[in-house]
Amino acid sequence: MALSSLLLGACAFHPGPDRPGYDRDMGQYPEATRSRSSGFEEQGKISYYAEKFHGRRTASGAIFNKNAMTAAHRSLPFRTKVEVTNLDNGKSVVVEINDRGPYSEDRILDVSPAAARKLGLLGKGTANAKLVVQ
Repeated sequence: MALSSLLLGACAFHPGPDRPGYDRDMGQYPEATRSRSSGFEEQGKISYYAEKFHGRRTASGAIFNKNAMTAAHRSLPFRTKVEVTNLDNGKSVVVEINDRGPYSEDRILDVSPAAARKLGLLGKGTANAKLVVQ
């Protein structure tokens, strides 16, 4: 009985129907992160989504497509275009923010598998990167 209560309790705290963070994003950003002008830059570690998320709903309401050039960022507004440059190999791609994350504190962006392929992330999993808002 205690185990089933614990399991049901854990389900009550799941952040959304298909993706972690789905119900956390209501489009109400803190003033400092509401919008980022073109040229805003950020550097840090990036990673990519697992293929198992293909077809699931993102925080923006869009259906995640592993073949699209999309990404998850904690605070950039949805539909923001960001140029991502892998500082480890110099490869770049432009992605559109359509989800929230990553949920690993040492990372600043999760990209789709298609973007990861163009950035040379597949296999390695993470890279040092620079983000520039377009």
